[in-house]
Amino acid sequence: MQRDLTQGPIRRGLILFSLPLIAGNLLQQLYNIVDTWVVGRFLGNVALAAVGSAFSLMVLLTSLLLGLCMGSGVVFSQLHGEGRPDRMKTAVVNAFVMIALIALLLTVLSYVALPALLLLMRIPTEVVPDITAYLRVVFAGIPFVFLYNFLAAMLRSVGNSLAPLLFLLLSTLANIALDLLFVLGLHAGVAGAAAATVLAQALSALGILLCFLRMPALHPGRAHMHRDGALLARIASVSVLTSVQQSIMNFGILMIQSLVNSFGVATMAAFAAGVKIDAFAYSPAQDFANGFATFVAQNAGAGKPERVRRGLREACVLSLSFCLLVSALVFLFARPLLTLFIDPGEAEILAIGARYLRMEGVFYVGIGMLFLLYATYRGLERAGMSVVLTVISLGLRVLIAYAFALRFGVTAIWLAIPIGWFVADAVGLLGLRRAL
Repeated sequence: MQRDLTQGPIRRGLILFSLPLIAGNLLQQLYNIVDTWVVGRFLGNVALAAVGSAFSLMVLLTSLLLGLCMGSGVVFSQLHGEGRPDRMKTAVVNAFVMIALIALLLTVLSYVALPALLLLMRIPTEVVPDITAYLRVVFAGIPFVFLYNFLAAMLRSVGNSLAPLLFLLLSTLANIALDLLFVLGLHAGVAGAAAATVLAQALSALGILLCFLRMPALHPGRAHMHRDGALLARIASVSVLTSVQQSIMNFGILMIQSLVNSFGVATMAAFAAGVKIDAFAYSPAQDFANGFATFVAQNAGAGKPERVRRGLREACVLSLSFCLLVSALVFLFARPLLTLFIDPGEAEILAIGARYLRMEGVFYVGIGMLFLLYATYRGLERAGMSVVLTVISLGLRVLIAYAFALRFGVTAIWLAIPIGWFVADAVGLLGLRRAL
C-alpha cells in the first residue's frame, strides 16, 4: 500500500503513515528486550552486563548503515514527490551498490577490530568472555541489517510503510522462539541469544526481499543499471551526513557506556536494563519523526513549503504530547519495569536503575523534539544541520559526564543526557526560523 503524503489532511496522513513505522520499531525493540530478558533472568547479571554493552556497540556499528539507508530514502522520497520514477530507480541502483560495499567492509572490520573495541569500552575482566562470545556471532547479522533497512527505506519512500512492519513481526516471533530454544532448551548461553537475533534478522531481510521482487513497478531495469555521478553525489551528500549523524550519536552513547562500565557490574546491569526501557518508551517518537522526514521530503520535492510548515506544527503537538505521557508512566512505574529484566531480589541494581529512569526519563520531551528536528533537516536535504545538533547534544553530554562523574558519581551521567537534548533543541529551533 502506497500513500501520497503531498495530498489530503496532514494529521491523518502523518498518523496513518507513521503507525506501521512505530509498530515496526516497537517489534524491533521487543526482540532486543527478549534477548535482555532471557539473558538477565536465566544467565545472570554478568551475562546481562555483557549483552547490554554489546548492544551499545552494535547500535554504533549498524547506525552507519541505518544512516546511509535513511539518507538514501530522503532522495528516493524527493524524486518520488517530483514524479520522476525512472530517476528514482537509477538512484536505488547507485545507492544499493554503494551501501552494500560499505556493509561488507564494516562486517570484516568488526571482526578484526573486536579486541580493540573491547579495550576502548573498558569491559571488566569477568564480562569479557561473554561479550566476546556474543559479538562474534551477532556481527554476522550486519549484512542482513543492511538488506532489510535498505529495502524498507525504499518502500517507505513511496509511501509503503506496511510491508516492512509485516516482516518485522515475523522476525520478532521467530526471535522469541529461537531465544527460548537456544538459551533455555539447548543451553547455548549468550552465543545462543546472539544466534537467535541473527537468524531473525536474516528472516526479515529475506522476507522483505521476496516482497520487493513481487512489486515489478519498483524494479530497476537495464536502463537504470549505470553509475550516475551526479545522482550518486546527491545521495552521498545526504546519506553520508545522516550516517555521520547517527554514528556520532551512537559513539557518544558508547562513550557514556564506557564511563558507566567503570562503576562496576551492578551499574552496568542497571544501565543495560534502563536503556532497554528508554528505547521502548521513546521509540514511537523516533519512528514518528522518521515518518515525518518522508512527509517533509515528499512535500519539498513537490514544491509545497507551506504544507511542510503546517506539518511541523502538527507533528510537534502529536509527538511532544506522547513524550509527556510516557515520561509520567516511566517515572511512576520505574521499579516494576526494571524487574522485567532484573531479579526482584537484586536491590542494589534496582535502586540504581530506578534512579536513572526517574532522573532521565522525565525529560523525554527533549529527545522527542530533537527527533523532529533531525527529521525536518534531513527531509530538506540539510543533513549537515542534523550533524551539528548531534555534536551539540552528544558532545555536551559526554563533556558533562566525564567532567563531573568523578565528583558526583553516576548522577552526573544521568543528568548530562537531558541537558544535551535541550541545548540541541534550542539551537535547532533557532535554525529552523531560517530554513523554513
